[in-house]
Amino acid sequence: MKESVSIGLMGLGVVGSRVAQVLMERRDMISSRVGVPIALAKVLVRDPHKKRSVHIVPLITLESKEITQNPVIDIVVELMGGEDPATSYIREALSCGKHVVTANKEVIAKYGPELLALAAKKGVGLLFESSVGGGIPLVYPLTREFCLDRIESIIAIINGTTNFILTQMAKGADFISALKNAQELGYAEPDPQNDIQGLDCAYKLSILATLGFRNIIHPHEVYTEGISKLRPRDFEYAQELGYTIKLLSIAKDEGGYVEARVHPTLIPQSSSLAEVDGVYNAVQVQGDLVGKVMFYGEGAGASPTSSAVISDIIDAAQKVVREVKGQTIDLRQEKPLRPMGEVRTRYYLRMRAEDKPGVLAQIAQVLGDNEISISSVIQKETSSGSAELVIMTHIASEGKMRRAIQEIELLPSVLQIESFIRVED
Repeated sequence: MKESVSIGLMGLGVVGSRVAQVLMERRDMISSRVGVPIALAKVLVRDPHKKRSVHIVPLITLESKEITQNPVIDIVVELMGGEDPATSYIREALSCGKHVVTANKEVIAKYGPELLALAAKKGVGLLFESSVGGGIPLVYPLTREFCLDRIESIIAIINGTTNFILTQMAKGADFISALKNAQELGYAEPDPQNDIQGLDCAYKLSILATLGFRNIIHPHEVYTEGISKLRPRDFEYAQELGYTIKLLSIAKDEGGYVEARVHPTLIPQSSSLAEVDGVYNAVQVQGDLVGKVMFYGEGAGASPTSSAVISDIIDAAQKVVREVKGQTIDLRQEKPLRPMGEVRTRYYLRMRAEDKPGVLAQIAQVLGDNEISISSVIQKETSSGSAELVIMTHIASEGKMRRAIQEIELLPSVLQIESFIRVED
């Protein structure tokens, strides 16, 4: 039995600094949880002269090998972010027989199955609870508590930036001003493209769906659509129809196929997910044994994320002390991904058309020819003399819906299709 546990920390940004601070300030508490003294031994940084909120100068190193290959260090905590060089550092640490804790969603989404296999081969743990929901526990329930469940669906709001923006738009703000507000408050990065284009969600959904379905889903296979095309009018009509709009991450296991998609979605105002506002996240899991459960909380931020990281560190440290091997997660690639064209759901269409008799009949004819039936229609006159049409459909296939849209756009009486949003009831 080891008499102490040493940690090597890679990255001292916002989350890394908070983790270092907690490790030092709560060292006695953490040590008592582990059963032996636990201490931060080395910290990898890029700039040793940068002013920092934590005093760790004696621990600083500029050489990754002083952590990944250091025989004294038992646990490597990677909080650098990004794909490179984080992936190579994690791979090297695992190869050297060290437990690894990371919050890196991009690395786990792209290389998780490979790294988990390497960890299993070396008899160590790869822990990444903080990579998906920040302080919201998701990885542990999916891999352990629900291990006997057949997970049927995962429907989630897993990006605080976009959820804040959409909450503002639901109150009347346009996209540009809502984004600017999010940046001023520190909820959005100076370059917010990964968030607003849905890429961040695609990484996280890839991880959740892979773990939930035990079926490897790569992030590039997740259909991804962002929020930049949404307009205040869509939120007004959604409210009139009894819906709200959220950027949903949706994964389903049904009919021998797995679905994985990220896109703006109309959901009923009575839905639990409709009440998730601001920077909060929520993940709704449906299992055949557990039924429907919801995980809710702050999905990002230094303190919530550091809480999950510290929890993983304690878990890894207990394995070190007891000389227990890391948990093996059985991941396969058995079920194919359902092509987006075969996905079936309801749809919301908003368009401008000439305000004259017969136009709606022409549109309805095109939809009918593509086996799409109309659920409801709203028609309003605009200041330019044209008509604004909002059509809600019954369930139809994505492929037929897209073909119908192409045909509607060719109608001389239709001026422009301005919005196309999927609906989940």
